[in-house]
Amino acid sequence: MGPVRVMRVTAIASLTPLEELDADPFLVDSRSQHAMCARWAAERGYVVSRELLVRGLRADHCVLWDGVRPGVDLFVAPSRRVLESALSSVDEFSEECARRGVRVETVGTAEPAYDAQMKARVHRRLSMPTAGYDGR
Repeated sequence: MGPVRVMRVTAIASLTPLEELDADPFLVDSRSQHAMCARWAAERGYVVSRELLVRGLRADHCVLWDGVRPGVDLFVAPSRRVLESALSSVDEFSEECARRGVRVETVGTAEPAYDAQMKARVHRRLSMPTAGYDGR
């Protein structure tokens, strides 16, 4: 029997300022973005090897491509909307992925609906990271 090949997934989330929480809570809630990507990967038997939290990153930026191998790695984001916030150009990124032989996928499920309580938890988690608050 040959070696088992495990796809390594880089989960991309949008780094969106806390000030935008009321207008767009999902883009601010990077933890939920990464969790959505992790569920997608696990359902397919993939392993999340990296989590990136970026905003407006160029398609050729080294942080995206560090250690990425064609046929072994793929990128996943919750949605195109997240990619549009995380990257300077989704089209350029898709072209770069195709050129390098690396897949890019989106989860494609509905974003969670945020009520006031959920927004408050995100706000506490992001505004008190050094106070020992873990977001629960």
